[in-house]
Amino acid sequence: MTAVVAISNQKGGVGKSTTTYHLARAAHTQGIPTLVIDMDPQGNITSSLAGESVTEDQAGVADALSTRAPETLQDVLVPTIWSNVTLAPTVGDVLAVVRDEMVIAGAGRESRLKEALASVVADYELVLIDCPPSLDQLALNSMTAASQVLVITHPGQYSANGLGRLLETIQAVRSFYNPQLRVAGVLINQYDKQTRNDGHWRLEIERALESNEVAMLEPLIPKRAMIKGATEAGYGLDEWPEATEEAQRLHGLYSSHLATLLS
Repeated sequence: MTAVVAISNQKGGVGKSTTTYHLARAAHTQGIPTLVIDMDPQGNITSSLAGESVTEDQAGVADALSTRAPETLQDVLVPTIWSNVTLAPTVGDVLAVVRDEMVIAGAGRESRLKEALASVVADYELVLIDCPPSLDQLALNSMTAASQVLVITHPGQYSANGLGRLLETIQAVRSFYNPQLRVAGVLINQYDKQTRNDGHWRLEIERALESNEVAMLEPLIPKRAMIKGATEAGYGLDEWPEATEEAQRLHGLYSSHLATLLS
């Protein structure tokens, strides 16, 4: 069975796209056929992963979701900077327009991505869906299409406060649209173990997850500039030109979390 993972948090800036990128790299290094779907109108993962520049007039995820366009998901797929990893891209403002289209659409709107994915999912062992920083129709479509949700968060008050609402949304999706959906766990990103504040919020998040019977994934992802730097430069941590023992260790962290998602 293909693991279809929605990487989610309604809060922006927590590192969803960066996590998606490094998980895709981990999959590539293991020879795992992977599809990355950019469901964020900002298109950050498209900018990082696309093998060639994707122009604004090029068909993308929005076209595969819209009832006004003839393209299927297969039609919009593009190669990435790594073999074994394929991308369903997002460019321009079109995905936001389709999101608004779905708001006023009728029955079945939450299942458009699931239906689009059905024709290609068998070609991959792993599908990573980079969700928008919201709980809108794009996020609901992502969760409805997924087999599991990986929640990315920060060790901070605003992130901790938003977890409850996100978990409620996941439960609603499970109840109404996707009974098989499960939470793979919550991964704390940009964690600085040297600061008392991060330690405090880690414990607060851990307590909240225990009451919801949701696992905190370990090891946590530490706060390191090279994680974002490698993403922006189009490198995997394992091939980073300034590769160090630390970079290899960080790559290993993502590989260990990938193993959890595939188990």
